[in-house]
Amino acid sequence: MRTNSALLARRSAAVPRGVSTATPIFADRAENGELWDIEGRRYVDFAGGIAVLNTGHRHPRVIAAVQAQLERYTHTAFQVSAYEPYVALAERLNTLAPIEGPAKTILFTTGAEAAENAVKIARAATGRSAVIAFTGGFHGRTMLTMALTGKALPYKRLFGPMPGEVFHAPFPIAHYGITVEQSLKALEFIFKADVEPERVAAIILEPVQGEGGFHQAPPEFMKALRALCDRHGILLIDDEIQAGFGRTGRMFGIEHTGVKPDLITVAKSLAGGFPLAGVIGRADVMDAAEPGGLGGTYAGSPVACAAALAVLEVMEEEQLLARAAHLGARTRARLETFVGRNDLRPIAGIRGPGAMIAFDLVASHGAHEPDGAAAKAVTAKALEGGLILLSCGVYGETIRLLFPLTVSDELLTEGLDRLEDALRIV
Repeated sequence: MRTNSALLARRSAAVPRGVSTATPIFADRAENGELWDIEGRRYVDFAGGIAVLNTGHRHPRVIAAVQAQLERYTHTAFQVSAYEPYVALAERLNTLAPIEGPAKTILFTTGAEAAENAVKIARAATGRSAVIAFTGGFHGRTMLTMALTGKALPYKRLFGPMPGEVFHAPFPIAHYGITVEQSLKALEFIFKADVEPERVAAIILEPVQGEGGFHQAPPEFMKALRALCDRHGILLIDDEIQAGFGRTGRMFGIEHTGVKPDLITVAKSLAGGFPLAGVIGRADVMDAAEPGGLGGTYAGSPVACAAALAVLEVMEEEQLLARAAHLGARTRARLETFVGRNDLRPIAGIRGPGAMIAFDLVASHGAHEPDGAAAKAVTAKALEGGLILLSCGVYGETIRLLFPLTVSDELLTEGLDRLEDALRIV
């Protein structure tokens, strides 16, 4: 009989330690918001493959679309022989994206690929080279996206030096003592001390930080960034890799701010579990790169494109944007009942638009001193109780909830019950 411990030993011998795994279990099968390991134990899944499964594990419409595509062809390389699913998906994304004027889309395979190519496109369109990102932001693990990422451990340690002309400003987070005004002033300092705005190709940020702790960019900050970019001819890149495709109750997280970016990066829940990413942007900007300058052998896989088209149909037909708002409201209301209870670990900072919900483990009730060790203990206890949870945040103090938007009210309640048990002080 296969066991988790036996496979862990095999994994240790065969796979380098640089790729970490949050749980010591091995998946055997999964459906919607549930997962079973190889020993037959059932888990409520509040991780969603790190925000990849907004439509749940193995949505029937997605699986049917993939199976139909498998009967036709699995790969041609879009650069060799193009195919309709790629074009059809680009058309849909161009229509959905909050871009000013005509839009175009190019597809890739991973979120890091999308972020890196967004910078390439911005450099080609502006003739400039510098990029500004934000503390706490996560954009990937390639050399350039690692430089863009605003978290040193574990993403940058041992991998230096970083690529040049990448600068970071503090992301406005009120309970860390960073105001919108301070963030904007820091940008002005960067322009004075590090790089003149005429050399900056793009500013990139997440409308709701993912790995950084589910902190939402205030609308007034986004509006100020848009005005700053317009004033200096800088392109605004909106990283929707974790916040996109309904998680926040809007198709794109930036829609909560009323701001329209120049470029949008997408991945994760776009294709319901199949590897697919993309950059959507203003048509004039997207056409800046010369033919052959962009692409990738597996970029825009026809199988993944078929899955993504099905995901967009499911989102519309099952009204998942409204569903995200409903699930988020239920979750926030339940979490509020945990605050201040002496039988539970102290929590604070319940936040997030739609169903992009998070809270922090703190050292004591009524305070906001982050407790990363407590968050780690809670995720471990949750797993013992049959709930898969992920932590994040600058200090590792944040618990993020990433249940599918297709989850039933009953399964959501079961998962929140298990979360309450994991927070209980024994």
